[in-house]
Amino acid sequence: MTDEKKTVVIVEDEFLITMDLQTICDALGVDVLGTASKPAEALELLARTDPAYILMDVRLQGKRDGVDIANAVHAERPETKIIFITGSNEPPTLERINTDNPYRILIKPISPEQLREAFGL
Repeated sequence: MTDEKKTVVIVEDEFLITMDLQTICDALGVDVLGTASKPAEALELLARTDPAYILMDVRLQGKRDGVDIANAVHAERPETKIIFITGSNEPPTLERINTDNPYRILIKPISPEQLREAFGL
């Protein structure tokens, strides 16, 4: 199991945060299969990739949010580990995230050490 290649898709609507997360993942040896900033983009990307992990922002551009996308992914692939990333640690936001039984919840800004631990490295 330890030799298993870690793969991830990043779903984040802030370009600079996406780039930062991608840089951290690259440094950790985690293979980034793609990034998406909008719900429809995320669903399309996730339909053609099979990441072990998803870094999922809660607030996205559009009507659907990261929890909606996570629920759709888990309906098809319950084994996918979704790591929610959010700038909000307010109870309503955390309650919404917890409806999906997340693998982890990380509060922005995300450090390399937090991601290392979340990926089990």
